[in-house]
Amino acid sequence: MALSVEGLAVIRGERRLFKDLSFSLAAGEAMLLRGPNGSGKSSLLRLLAGFLAPAAGTIAWQGRPLAEAEDFRAAALYLGHQDAVKPQFTTEQNLAYAGCLLGLDNATAEIRAGEVLDAAGLGRQRRLPARYLSAGQKRRLALCRLLLMPAKLWLLDEPTNALDSAAIDWLGRALADHRAQGGAVLLASHVPVPLPDAQALLLPEGKLAKDEPAGDELT
Repeated sequence: MALSVEGLAVIRGERRLFKDLSFSLAAGEAMLLRGPNGSGKSSLLRLLAGFLAPAAGTIAWQGRPLAEAEDFRAAALYLGHQDAVKPQFTTEQNLAYAGCLLGLDNATAEIRAGEVLDAAGLGRQRRLPARYLSAGQKRRLALCRLLLMPAKLWLLDEPTNALDSAAIDWLGRALADHRAQGGAVLLASHVPVPLPDAQALLLPEGKLAKDEPAGDELT
């Protein structure tokens, strides 16, 4: 498994966010996106997820251009700022519905939803309408989608938003398990995340460095 980016540039509106961005990410590796407001962290994640088009440069998956890599859509999972939780659905229904969207049949989606909710500490809320969940519980529910089906690449934008320390620890274990199984992580965060041995990609400069916790950067 390998993701490679060469000479990437992104323009939003009339402003160029970054240019000549190059990096690679292999199985088991993690990269943290760092930079001030408007530096392009969210845009880069959305571009890799297929929601934006680059102004220049190439993206390759397993040595093939992204447009020709038919397996990339199934191999990558994106989680953005929004939790995308349906308030009228129960917690379990929200997750089972997400499982169906990812390709699981109804019965399997329901089973997996229950298993993942238990692992995430949301088992007691499984039949609770999502509108009654706290902000942190909604964020944890959104993160549960990552565990429904194996995916090789996680693209995560501020995944720790609204999480308490126990939930951040749970996320850290999920990230570690994912990497131990050969998965890769590209993650933007303005707070320290339990992601040891991660590289840091500093935007908009595009410099690579060993990750140092940052405390005041927002996407």
